[in-house]
Amino acid sequence: MKLGFIGTGKIASSVIIGITKSSIKYEKIYISQRNRNTSKNLKKNFKRIVIEKKNQEIIDKSNWVFLSVTPSVGKKIIKNLKFRKNQIIISFISTITLKDLKKMIKIKADIVRAIPLPPISLKKGPIPICPPNKKVKNFFNKIGSTIEIKNEKLSINFWSISGMMASYYEILKVMSEWLVKKGVKKLDAQKYITTLFLALSEDAVVQSKNELKFLVKESQTPKGLNEQGLKEMNKKGVYKSVINTLNLIHKRLNK
Repeated sequence: MKLGFIGTGKIASSVIIGITKSSIKYEKIYISQRNRNTSKNLKKNFKRIVIEKKNQEIIDKSNWVFLSVTPSVGKKIIKNLKFRKNQIIISFISTITLKDLKKMIKIKADIVRAIPLPPISLKKGPIPICPPNKKVKNFFNKIGSTIEIKNEKLSINFWSISGMMASYYEILKVMSEWLVKKGVKKLDAQKYITTLFLALSEDAVVQSKNELKFLVKESQTPKGLNEQGLKEMNKKGVYKSVINTLNLIHKRLNK
């Protein structure tokens, strides 16, 4: 199998790193030199990576093609590229629909939209794909957990959630900085915050068959610190703000 990546940003490089750590059998990975530092580092670290000057060369040499550019770049370049019917084309582009991709690509190939996130480099995290595709499902199951979605309108909900990644990291950053201001060493603060929330997330995954509201309830004691923290956050409208933000992202994706 020969894999080609058009775009070498954070998501593409994370997927590539995940592939190199997995049991996926591939001959070569062809990448663009759009992000030169990233592409050079990938080539330096992994022997079977080849940098191509032109996107068309990547497509011509690949069995599977991954589109990992921004929506604005995608709209400019995809329509001018020539794909083959026997290729599998996977798009990581957030706001270009399957309908629009098919118009741009112009041939009847297998086209799938996927939503990988940076932890895929650790072979962790969910990867929603739409429409369902057995080969693509098996591929991503080797570097994460595939979720198949039949309806593209439903997949937009997952894209919306993926837009909260930076917000989550900002919360970790704010709490870490608070500890530093209280006299804790920066590295100790960051280690505590990140490992704490990793542990909480792993606990939530283990108990994911139960409703999350039970975790909320079980983590509080009457008049305890967690009860106070939750009440204060509710008073400030933090969780309503999360919903409002998701709605705004969802609205943008539906345009």
